[in-house]
Amino acid sequence: MKMLLTVFKALADSNRLRIIAALTQYDELCATQIIELLQVKGASASRQLGILMSAGLVESRRDGRWVYYSFQAPQSDYKSFIEWMKAEFEKSALVQQDIKLLEGITKYAPEELCRRQRGIKCCPV
Repeated sequence: MKMLLTVFKALADSNRLRIIAALTQYDELCATQIIELLQVKGASASRQLGILMSAGLVESRRDGRWVYYSFQAPQSDYKSFIEWMKAEFEKSALVQQDIKLLEGITKYAPEELCRRQRGIKCCPV
């Protein structure tokens, strides 16, 4: 019961749901791509990703200075819930808009997105 409550609390935020929806469409996304999608500050995205990681819904890996996130479906007991959630994402106009935005966002290297978000000092050319 505790795990279920943790998962539902983690999903009870529109930005966290948008992150999960994005990660169900892409194998992994860099933090800069998630920041660009949500149009939030890095600290806000980090906090949201931390909540999702604590709930066991997202895992991360580091590649140099970049952190990549991927969806980690909870135990197999939740398979039908995950399938239902993915079907609901397909019906959501906001999620479909996010997917189109991500098509453009993922064309840029993390360094370029970082420069757009933080300025040239972040990632000099």
